[in-house]
Amino acid sequence: MDETEFWELVDTTREAAEGDPEDQADLLVERLVQLDPDAVLDFARHFESRYNRAYQWDVWGAAWVLLHGAGDDVFDFFRCWLIGQGREVFEGAVHDPDSLADLLEDFDDEVDGDGEELGYAADEAYEQLTGTVAPDLGIAPAPPEPEGTPVDFENEAVLAQRYPRLWGRFRA
Repeated sequence: MDETEFWELVDTTREAAEGDPEDQADLLVERLVQLDPDAVLDFARHFESRYNRAYQWDVWGAAWVLLHGAGDDVFDFFRCWLIGQGREVFEGAVHDPDSLADLLEDFDDEVDGDGEELGYAADEAYEQLTGTVAPDLGIAPAPPEPEGTPVDFENEAVLAQRYPRLWGRFRA
């Protein structure tokens, strides 16, 4: 599975789920079990590498603004959700997290931002196909600390300055 096929699966399942991350995860499992186990592992590698790539202080700060706070687990689930939003939103967020203000049509912090189940879709599909747990993917793990400059999440003035568009649209 190449990168284009990966994003196509993400996009088609998101659209079919009408943006609901739990439904998207279910649909993703349904689509993945139609593939061979190696293709599922390829999907998992694509997902995991993007998940690790989004482990950045700036992305965490954007999640904090959008979700009105985001601890470790919440940020993990946010990164899964971000991948589930598709290539344009994901790449935009990784390169300029404040651009999420323009890339997200709407955002409901009660529903959006939590893609925990998306993070397990490939593992679930692999287990259904093979009856075994997925092997190590052979990709480098995320660094122990997020990339970039730490953000003072508790200082609203800092957040408003660092994420002016997000702050203006979702917090002001």
